[in-house]
Amino acid sequence: MIKLKKNFEYILIFLLFCCLIFILGFNVLHYDPIFGYDGEAHHEYVQNFLNLYTQWDNIELSNNYTYEFFSPPLPYIFPAFVNEICKRYMTFESGDIYNNCRMFYGFINMIFNSILFIILLFIYQKIINLLFKKNKYLNLSTVMVIILFTVNYRTILMLRGEIYILFLNSLMLYQFLRIYRQNFEFTIKDIIKFGFIIGGLALSRQWAFLLFPAYFLLVFFIGNKEIRFRYIKFITQSFVIGFFLSSWFYFNLYFQYGTFTAFNMDGTKFSFNNQPSHFYNPFNKEALIMFTKPIRGYYVNQFLPILYSDLWGDYWGYFSFTSRDLSSGRNQLLIGDYLARVNIVSIIPSFLLIFGFVKSFTYFKENDDRENSLFYKLLVLCSLSSLVGYLIFLIKYAQPTGDTIKATYIIQLFHLIGILLIIYLEKLKERKINIYFMIVVIYVVIFINNFSAMMSHFPYQNIFTLNNL
Repeated sequence: MIKLKKNFEYILIFLLFCCLIFILGFNVLHYDPIFGYDGEAHHEYVQNFLNLYTQWDNIELSNNYTYEFFSPPLPYIFPAFVNEICKRYMTFESGDIYNNCRMFYGFINMIFNSILFIILLFIYQKIINLLFKKNKYLNLSTVMVIILFTVNYRTILMLRGEIYILFLNSLMLYQFLRIYRQNFEFTIKDIIKFGFIIGGLALSRQWAFLLFPAYFLLVFFIGNKEIRFRYIKFITQSFVIGFFLSSWFYFNLYFQYGTFTAFNMDGTKFSFNNQPSHFYNPFNKEALIMFTKPIRGYYVNQFLPILYSDLWGDYWGYFSFTSRDLSSGRNQLLIGDYLARVNIVSIIPSFLLIFGFVKSFTYFKENDDRENSLFYKLLVLCSLSSLVGYLIFLIKYAQPTGDTIKATYIIQLFHLIGILLIIYLEKLKERKINIYFMIVVIYVVIFINNFSAMMSHFPYQNIFTLNNL
């Protein structure tokens, strides 16, 4: 019986991974990153990258090149490099070189982001292997929990920095766990690696800063004085390196705009009154439309209903319909009904995620010298700091339409609580394997139902009509 379940697990891992590869490949061929959030501005960033970062005597303000001027540069380096190669060495039979190269580097960047996501899964598995002293390439819990988030696939395809946050944060968590298991006996090499990851996160997207407070708050949960001292020494030196690697970008914002936190919209003084009452209340009558027509235009500026619909479905319509190209999105008259079914069945994984997160608070009752306890606490603290920080942002930069409520912006939160759920499921598998496989079956059924929500509903890209491809 156990052998049969093991074989079933291996087969299911293989099938789910094949489905993931299919979804990634299909989306790369059927999506244009210009359809993404603020797509034109991100592409302007790429097109003007050399003006922004190589002409240091240029007195032109960055916001004259793109209104995403405040975004750190790391996610734009690779597409900008591909773009320069395209403009210098490629020729096209028709169309302007700007648009053709935009399509080319957009296509290549989507492939690159897809590869980062696949590597990300294997890094998560390395973390699980360390926690449970296993030696697997992938296990079922890791695959099924992470790939079910529909928001992953929009994030991968858009020209944005959040996929870099996920990737670098996975490396950061792995390095932390490895050093933690050595009681923070670290080397200069460890500090440099950790510092470079911190610098990379800071240069990816400002949402990454929401992760950092947790590493300092963790100090208060280390009971052993000697270990606490070593940890403070390690984390301080690492963040100093990260600061020196990334601070130039934020000083540049300060010199141009007089603030380290320049943004393309005006904020207000923090006050809960900045947002209306329905922003905070997920149980009002209009919010129930999330189970009938969970698409933009309904339950406007309601935090949890929109975030939920954007996590599992496509509230803003960037995969199924968009104001940029309403004529191309397919099945637009039916998509609301389908996304309603997606939201309904996704109540189950949402409940499991919340249950796993709440259950993880029991780690704070454990002695800090218990195996892996401090790492579990770190995951909880990173989740809380990300959620609280994002809420503060939404309240300070309140928008009547709720445009800043997007699951992509805070995707790190869902992956963090996803890791906590994976840990819980792995422990459950060791104790009650039958219940574990019941959950697996439910997850597979939901994955099949949500499959279409993970895929672009736009026509085939004409990238391969370009002369050089």
